[in-house]
Amino acid sequence: MAINPRTYQFLVGVFASFGSFLFGYDLGVIGGCVASPSFITTFNSPSANETGAVVSVFTGGAFMGAAIAGPFGDWFGRRLTIMLGAVVFCLGGSLQTGAQNLGFLYSGRLIAGLGVGIMVMIIPLYQAEIAHPSIRGRITGLQQFMLAIGAAVAAWATYGTNLHISNSNNNQWRIPLGVQIVPAGILAVLILLFPESPRWLIDHGKNDAGLETLAQLHASGDKSDPWVISEYDQIEATIAHEHENSAKGYRDLFTNRSSFRRLVLVAALQASVQMTGVSAIQYFSPQIYATLGIPTKEALKYQGVSNILSTLSILCTILFIDKLGRRWPLILGNLVNCLCFIIVTAAIASFPNAAPKTQHSLGWAFIATNWVYQISFSFTCGSLSWIIPAEIFDTKTRSKGVSIGAMVSFAFNTMIGQITSPAIDSIQWRYFLLFVVCNFTNAVFFWAFMPETKKRPLEEMNALFSGRNWFVPTMKKEDYESHDLEHRFAENEEKAQVVENSTEN
Repeated sequence: MAINPRTYQFLVGVFASFGSFLFGYDLGVIGGCVASPSFITTFNSPSANETGAVVSVFTGGAFMGAAIAGPFGDWFGRRLTIMLGAVVFCLGGSLQTGAQNLGFLYSGRLIAGLGVGIMVMIIPLYQAEIAHPSIRGRITGLQQFMLAIGAAVAAWATYGTNLHISNSNNNQWRIPLGVQIVPAGILAVLILLFPESPRWLIDHGKNDAGLETLAQLHASGDKSDPWVISEYDQIEATIAHEHENSAKGYRDLFTNRSSFRRLVLVAALQASVQMTGVSAIQYFSPQIYATLGIPTKEALKYQGVSNILSTLSILCTILFIDKLGRRWPLILGNLVNCLCFIIVTAAIASFPNAAPKTQHSLGWAFIATNWVYQISFSFTCGSLSWIIPAEIFDTKTRSKGVSIGAMVSFAFNTMIGQITSPAIDSIQWRYFLLFVVCNFTNAVFFWAFMPETKKRPLEEMNALFSGRNWFVPTMKKEDYESHDLEHRFAENEEKAQVVENSTEN
């Protein structure tokens, strides 16, 4: 019995998301590792700057990985680029696990970051290019879902090793770092068993293979299916137009008005996600909890609960994002994040001078609000930061545009990783006012400039972004509506019906 095509697309997307699992795991594991007593003893009580460097060198490597993944994805295809990222990550993970000094650890973090940067840039792009428009948000949302699962596994892994392994045993932090090599190896070995992006194949002159892949993805191998024919014709026509007009990738991103508008939105989106404060909490949760008198082991437990809630929230995103859309969840999510950081900042500011009973209440107010924040962020901003960039560019600029967006994300991630620990030590609660302001300005920016993209075929995004008016509330729907794929499908379905009727007669 043939598997349902959309189920098949979803399963391919799930497997590709193993790379996202690795990113999430490394995000979640490092905070518990650097806070573990055995790590502190082994590395001679590293300073706040040294601890920050352990975090930020990883995202610095990811920045470089995202930079090379753009051209690599276009030259060698999506699958080989994913495999390259997984192999590089295995090397970095091995170096981290066996680290004997901080220099050793930094090199492992840098190389693992390079692998992660390659994977998290190319995976949502690959997912978007294989998905049917009606479930594209669901499939690209798997990036954040698997990232959250990785972070949750990491949080409970570090909690378990801190709880059950003695403080004099380096396995307290080596085991959590070593576990991540296994899924990376599985991804590297098996990714070539899955289909290449049909858009990449057609763009590189492999039209027959592209048609065959579209049939495999959308019609269980039936190359005469009306939807397959319609999408193939639309992709072929769009790519031919791009070739005729000499679209040049990076150059086109900055010289073409429509492409530049999309690049600005993607860069702003990726920067905004880091400025919600999520990375500060993920990387330094034990240190943040310590400002409220909560010990490391308890902090890891509460952060583990937080990661479970995040995972459940992203599961809701996968189920509902193609119905709710992108624009308003992004706006409302940032507003809820803003409110949460107001409460968090007030709790941390009030704690030192509060009575013991009040301190206990403030601690629980912080914990509960952090959980609400994680739900809000994960349901909206986190998932949409991967869904939107992967779907709004055209074929010639998609890999490069997503690459630049990922580079912006990792650049801001690196900055947050480097400044958070010293900032908490020096200015304490005032540091979190930054995220109050940024979440509010994020909401205003996306209300003004982010149009709705749900269920729109990838080849019809040009019509949405080609207008001269960037201010979304005044955009007229009739100026950007396009139903090209629907019309092609209707025509091909009618032709297929005529052939079927004539065969019966």
